[in-house]
Amino acid sequence: MTGLPAGLAAFDLTGRTALVTGSSQGIGRTLAEGLADAGARVVVHGRDAAKAASAAAAIEAATGVETRSVVFDVTETDAVDAGMTAVERLIGTPDILVNNAGVQRRAPIAQFADADWDALVQTNLSSVFHLSRRVAAGMIARGSGKIIQIGSVQSQLARPSIAAYAATKGAIVMFTKGLCADLAPLGIQANAIAPGYFATELTKALVEDEQFSAWVRGRTPAGRWGDTRDLVGALIFLASPASDFVNGQTLFVDGGMTAVV
Repeated sequence: MTGLPAGLAAFDLTGRTALVTGSSQGIGRTLAEGLADAGARVVVHGRDAAKAASAAAAIEAATGVETRSVVFDVTETDAVDAGMTAVERLIGTPDILVNNAGVQRRAPIAQFADADWDALVQTNLSSVFHLSRRVAAGMIARGSGKIIQIGSVQSQLARPSIAAYAATKGAIVMFTKGLCADLAPLGIQANAIAPGYFATELTKALVEDEQFSAWVRGRTPAGRWGDTRDLVGALIFLASPASDFVNGQTLFVDGGMTAVV
């Protein structure tokens, strides 16, 4: 016997605190609401203060759980330090950090601009380093914590025009393993969720492109686009005591896309 909670109690996040980056809309907002619905006090993060505050208010109204908001640039070390100081004033060192903030840039590699490469690396990869390093310090002092990255099937599968994006998501897989190597002996779990193709505000044009949408449905064994709510169960598992012996892993939530050729 390990003394861990049994059954559904292992998934209860009551009394836990969480920060979800890039959570004023899209996948991040659904993840933040899912954590709150499981009992965690959540801080919504975004770039637009009004939008982040509105998302936090809506989540609190829907779940009845205290939800706050912060705004800071995840790509700059000093901004992350200042932003996390604000988060710590609200909830202390988060029990759960979800590194969700990300961007996409598309172009054939021979025409890919330096500025687009820099934006991808800074937002999709450097931000995860900055946040994980900053939050890990408090988690180490406490002796517990969950760090969860939002990756992509593009960490394993390539498509034309997104080589740079795929590189950042591939790096997330290895960074997660590296965090495990450093932090597992200190009682901290670091894992990643790799979504497949999901219908969000940011993919609306692709969903409405019938040729591309038909390709997604045909390439995905489940035969459909993902709904952001499909990610919540995986997140709750990785954020809760149910996953205390799971570390350095990437869980693909992709309708089976990476399982077939």
